[in-house]
Amino acid sequence: MMARTLSVAAIGGVVVLLSASMVYGQIKRTVLQQTDLSIAGREVVTARADFPAGGATGLHTHPGDEISYVAEGSVELVIEGVSKTYKAGEAFHVDAGKVHDAKATGGPAVVIANYVIEKGRPATTPVK
Repeated sequence: MMARTLSVAAIGGVVVLLSASMVYGQIKRTVLQQTDLSIAGREVVTARADFPAGGATGLHTHPGDEISYVAEGSVELVIEGVSKTYKAGEAFHVDAGKVHDAKATGGPAVVIANYVIEKGRPATTPVK
């Protein structure tokens, strides 16, 4: 697998993911794949999120749906104030535009996330 470097641009509070790996909030996100879909103008970004014990993403949104799988540990997901904990082997879905936060509970965690977004849009936008 080819190693890629990180390029991040922050403009007006929007973080644009341009390459393979970055630290966002208290987690490290590594892009595993970014590919066009057969739907015109759409792409899917698959990323691995490594959470340290107690690490959190901070409040954020995505311009498209997020479909994620907890590969290791457990993660508390709070979507617009409603909390649910997901354990290793469980999956979750976050609708486009929903303000949410994820936090590792009980130790470190790994989440594999798929973002189905409009091509060229940032995968994640922090909420201040």
